[in-house]
Amino acid sequence: MTFQPVPNPEENPWEAFEQEIAREYEQTMRSLNEVKLMLEQSQLELTRLTQRNTAITTHLQQVQAQLDTMPRSEIRSAYSNALDAQQRLLLMRGQLDKLQTDYDSLQRYLNLLTKVRDFMAQSAGPKQSGAAASRTLEMVVKAQEAERQRLSRQMHDGPAQALSNFIVQAEIANRLLDIDAARAKEELDNLKNAAMGTFKEVRSFIFELRPMMLDDLGLFPTVGRYLESVKGQTGVEVNLNLKGSERRLESFLEVMIFRALQELVGNACRHNQDMTGKLQITVQMFMDDNVTKVSVADNGKGFDPAVLEHTEGVGLKLIRERVELLGGLMEVDADVGRGSRITFQVPTLERSDSANS
Repeated sequence: MTFQPVPNPEENPWEAFEQEIAREYEQTMRSLNEVKLMLEQSQLELTRLTQRNTAITTHLQQVQAQLDTMPRSEIRSAYSNALDAQQRLLLMRGQLDKLQTDYDSLQRYLNLLTKVRDFMAQSAGPKQSGAAASRTLEMVVKAQEAERQRLSRQMHDGPAQALSNFIVQAEIANRLLDIDAARAKEELDNLKNAAMGTFKEVRSFIFELRPMMLDDLGLFPTVGRYLESVKGQTGVEVNLNLKGSERRLESFLEVMIFRALQELVGNACRHNQDMTGKLQITVQMFMDDNVTKVSVADNGKGFDPAVLEHTEGVGLKLIRERVELLGGLMEVDADVGRGSRITFQVPTLERSDSANS
């Protein structure tokens, strides 16, 4: 999605943006309804496949109990049906998870558009100049588009590759059945373990996309779990220091803070891969009635802060734009060879009672 309204010298910029927001709102609403329908249909199909898989598994257990007497053709057919059912079930679960992620993403985007639309409707007139209004809206849409691109890239590189490997393994196990039934059973057991490992990876990926803990428990517990996963996956020493009294923030604000912290920690790991054993990352979070403050420091290679002035739409500059859009501020303390410390703070916007119900 590219948000580039064509300028018209005779058109009021504020009204032009209002119209663009209205069109984007209607399009997003249509997309949300379409995904909702697909989600419902996929859930029904998943239920059907789960029932079928249960029946096939029961039959397979009966076959395993009669391996010595049952004809080879029937054994081959039973295992082939079981593999096919498991493959279909796994693919459908992956599709359902993706649709749920798409639905949640569209719902959040629709909520954001609603806030922007309401803000513009409540304004008596353009309180910002045309250029300032354009810049504000550009930051909103750019942030959303960057998030969509990131999710799409991770979806392609993660579950899609894992499912391809699973299908290849299933084919190998199926061919071994013609050679040695005992060996085939052993390979199928290995395949089951591989499938379980893949399933755990998919669950981890889903957490990366949209951690349910963020909705259920809030920011502090979710950040704690995320940093523990970083430790386990990278071996980097990560320390967390929480201060203040946590409270539930507006949903969009919790997401923004978590994504920003995720980006900063990810940057520290990616840019210092050759010193993983020595890298230390310290995350500090403070929250009170007025402000929520986050700091991410590392002892890595560091960088030249001037690069922020030449970076468009990603990384630190995008975080700065989001923070400033919320009325907050961001500070970068870094230099080549001495690590970095990125600090940002935003107003504490507590969640309304209606959002909790």
